Amino acid sequence: MLPLSTVKQFYFKQKIIILAITTTVMAMISTNSLVGTKALSANFSVWVAPSLQRIAQSENAGSQSDIKLFAARGEYESFQIGIKAPQSGLTNGNVSISNLSGPDNSVISKANFTLYREHYVPVKNTSRKWEGGSNQPLPSGLYADALIPFVNPDTKAELRGNELDAVPFKLDAAKNQPIWVDLFVPRNAKPGEYTGQYTVTSDQGSFTGKISLKVWNFELPLKPSLKSAFIVWEQVNKNTFVELLRHKIMPAADIPQQYQRTLIDQWGLTSIKLPFFSNATYTNNNMLPPPPVDKIKEEAAQNQSDLFQYIISVDEIDRWPELKELVKEWGENIKQAGVKNGAVMTPVAELSQFVDFWVVLPRMYQDSQDKVSQALKSKNEVWLYTALAGDGYSPKWLTDFAPINFRIPHGFINQSLGLSGMFYWRVDLWQGNPWTDEQTVLEFENYYAGEGMLVYPGNQVGIDGVVPSMRLKWIRDGVEDYEYAQILKKLGREDRAIEITRTVARDHKNWTKDPTKLEEAKQILGDEIEKVIS
Repeated sequence: MLPLSTVKQFYFKQKIIILAITTTVMAMISTNSLVGTKALSANFSVWVAPSLQRIAQSENAGSQSDIKLFAARGEYESFQIGIKAPQSGLTNGNVSISNLSGPDNSVISKANFTLYREHYVPVKNTSRKWEGGSNQPLPSGLYADALIPFVNPDTKAELRGNELDAVPFKLDAAKNQPIWVDLFVPRNAKPGEYTGQYTVTSDQGSFTGKISLKVWNFELPLKPSLKSAFIVWEQVNKNTFVELLRHKIMPAADIPQQYQRTLIDQWGLTSIKLPFFSNATYTNNNMLPPPPVDKIKEEAAQNQSDLFQYIISVDEIDRWPELKELVKEWGENIKQAGVKNGAVMTPVAELSQFVDFWVVLPRMYQDSQDKVSQALKSKNEVWLYTALAGDGYSPKWLTDFAPINFRIPHGFINQSLGLSGMFYWRVDLWQGNPWTDEQTVLEFENYYAGEGMLVYPGNQVGIDGVVPSMRLKWIRDGVEDYEYAQILKKLGREDRAIEITRTVARDHKNWTKDPTKLEEAKQILGDEIEKVIS
């Protein structure tokens, strides 16, 4: 048996060691790390959220710290990192992403991630409400919408010293700062499971969470199957064109020929809008005579020959039936010039040979489904158009509507109804400073938050051009949803593709408000594609 003095000395040393370890661990917890999603001493919280969830500035922190993503090669996939400040505030905040490690030692480089700090914009006057409508605007307040990039998207240089910088950021007590994370899956990525991590750092501590990615064994094309025309009014420059094309939508503008080849081959440009218009609109029936065929041909000859070239000849002229003969004249000249004619109006059977694609609002579709069906049987295309809030049921592209509104109409409703394109009247309607001022359109004595504006001016963040909104990201994801269904259809499973899309969106009146169901439908489409391919 050991002497009593030796035993006491042994236990005293053990106590000192245990106390030292405990002190070190507690210091690490309180100053340098998070447990779960919250630092024990500072209540500093980090969590992840799916892309279709808005994070309010003062809501409670989420409970999920790891994210699971699914994507095809050539697809953008997104999620959000939420950061909640402790009562003492948060300073020197920043976020980084690691490489993703995959099958057979393959790697998706962190260079494929793009990070943005989400910027809150005010909505004081809510958009129009329809009594008894099934789709209503949300309350007034601050909405995360503008996106401040961490780096210049072209040069990858850090953006610092501007009026608005993404990082480092600081937060007042108990305030949230969401970070938008975009991942582009390389076209040469091996299919399979990948893992990596994100890290949040600040003067108050740091936290690391897990990113899991499943890469499907198929690829989205560079050039989207969904046709689109998003009109650029003032920001007519290469930067704007590239930013829209990054988001899978076609800029409708006079694009100089010197840019076209690069935009086609590198960014997937598929179409160009020619600068002719009849001046016939909802409020004006003074329709101009059509341009001569030679003039249209001359304009078309300036563009790359592999582009889909079109003219939007009239805009919402259902109330002017007396214009039919002039519509025919416009259509005749446009078609003789080898260009496509688009008409924003309810399809008219006697005009079908003069119009290549009709563009309809949801209420126009709902009121004239037989005419739309006849147009499709006549081999005309029909595109969807959204503006303002012309009904109380269809998805709206206004800031104060739930995020799913921006993704489901062209991604799922179009597929369910056999519509092949999307039209939007403007992307760059800036009034004052969009970063700080409420951006609303006042029309017919109603407000429409964010109408006509899908991009923000880049000057404030150090970009020579435009930067995206979160709404533009959701619209892009809808284009990719459309592509999933289109791929399955091309694989001979058209009935199955439509069956899946209709589980979440049968038409403009019947569509889910639950983002989880939309994501589940997309995963089912991905599974079905892989089954057919394998």
